[in-house]
Amino acid sequence: MLSSAIDTKLAVCYLLLTMPSKPQPDDSAAVHIRGIPRDTFFRLKMAAAAEKKTVRDLLLKLIEDKIQELEKKGLLPKGKN
Repeated sequence: MLSSAIDTKLAVCYLLLTMPSKPQPDDSAAVHIRGIPRDTFFRLKMAAAAEKKTVRDLLLKLIEDKIQELEKKGLLPKGKN
């Protein structure tokens, strides 16, 4: 019993020592949108579910598609893709 308790403590210590102390920085930004009508948000969630995506992933795809469309029309400079 003592051996398993020591093994558990060692495992916890190892995990604590190997975990990053801070979340690793990424190259992303946060956007908060207020004032979305509840019905629109509900339909957004339904659309994401129909596509088997998260709301975040669906919104990113829609945003990327719109940016590409505007780039093709020459309304935006080409991005770094």
